[in-house]
Amino acid sequence: MQLSIEPLIYLGIFAGIYLMIGGIYMLVFGQSIKLNKRVNRRLGLIEKGGSRDEVMAQLRKEMSQHEGGRSVPLFAALADKAQKANLAFTPGMLIGLMAGLTAVTFAALTVLSSAGLPLRIAVSIAFGIGAVFFWVNGAAKKRLALLEEQLPDAIELIVRSLRVGHPLSSSIGIVAKEIADPLGSEMGFIADEAAYGRDVSDSLRSLAERTGLQDLRFLAVAVGIQQKSGGNLAEILEGLSKVVRARFKLFRKVKAITAEARWSGLFLSAFPVLALVGINVMEPDYYSDVKDSAFFLPAAGVVFVFLVVNVVFMRIMVNIKV
Repeated sequence: MQLSIEPLIYLGIFAGIYLMIGGIYMLVFGQSIKLNKRVNRRLGLIEKGGSRDEVMAQLRKEMSQHEGGRSVPLFAALADKAQKANLAFTPGMLIGLMAGLTAVTFAALTVLSSAGLPLRIAVSIAFGIGAVFFWVNGAAKKRLALLEEQLPDAIELIVRSLRVGHPLSSSIGIVAKEIADPLGSEMGFIADEAAYGRDVSDSLRSLAERTGLQDLRFLAVAVGIQQKSGGNLAEILEGLSKVVRARFKLFRKVKAITAEARWSGLFLSAFPVLALVGINVMEPDYYSDVKDSAFFLPAAGVVFVFLVVNVVFMRIMVNIKV
C-alpha cells in the first residue's frame, strides 16, 4: 500500500500556526493580559504605578480600537469578534499577523509538500486568515462565557453594597476590586467613568453593546429605569441576579441535554473531511482515474456545498436560545 503524508502535513501546518498565534500574543503583551489572573488587569496596571487617567485611557483605547473595523466589509466579522474578546492586538496587528502567517504557511508548504504554486498560494491564504479567525473567535467565546459566569456574583455584591449604604458608583468600584477579569476591569472602567461624570446606565449600556450579552442589557435597563422612576435599586437588582443566575443554570442544563446532539453533529460534519484525508493518506492515487473528468470539479463543488449546508443546519438544530 502506497502512503502519502501530504494531507497530514497540511493539518500539522494549520495546527502549528494556530498555536503560534497564542504564543505571539503572550510574547508581545505578557502574562498580564491573561484572564485567569487573581488580580484583574486594571488593578495590575494601577499597582505598576499608572495613574487612574493613564489606565483609563489605555483601557478605553483597547476597548474601542476595533470599532472602526466593523465598517470594513471583509474585516467586519473579525473586528466584531476581536472587540468582544477585547484583544490587545490592534487591527493593523491582526492584518499583519494574517500576512505573516500566510508567508510562514507558504514557506512551510514549499519545503514540506510538492503542491503546485497556485495551490500553495490558495492554501496559504486560507490558513493564514482562517487560523487568526478561529483563534479570535475562540478568545471571544471564552471571554463572553466568563462574563456570563461572573455577572450574577457581581450583581449580588452590588446589592450587598447598596444595602449597607454605598452609592451605585461606589458599589461598582467594590466589584472592580473583588472580581477577577474580565468583569473586574470592565466594572472598574465603569466606576472610573462615573467618577468623571458619565451616567452609570450609559456605561453599562455601552458594555452591553460591546459584548452583545443579553444579561448586561437587563442590568443597564434596570439601572436606567430606577434612575428615571425611582425605587429600591437593591431589590430590583436582587431580583435581576436571581433571573440571571436562573438563565445561566438553564443554559448549562440545555447545553448538557444537547451535548449528544452537538457531538453527533460535529462528528457528521467532520467525518467526510477526515475520510478524505484518510483516503489521500492510504491511497494517494484513489481519484487519479476520475480527476481529469469534466464532471470531477463540479461534483466536488456540489459535495462541498452539501457539507457546508450540513454544518449550518447541524448548528441551527442545537443552537437553542435561552
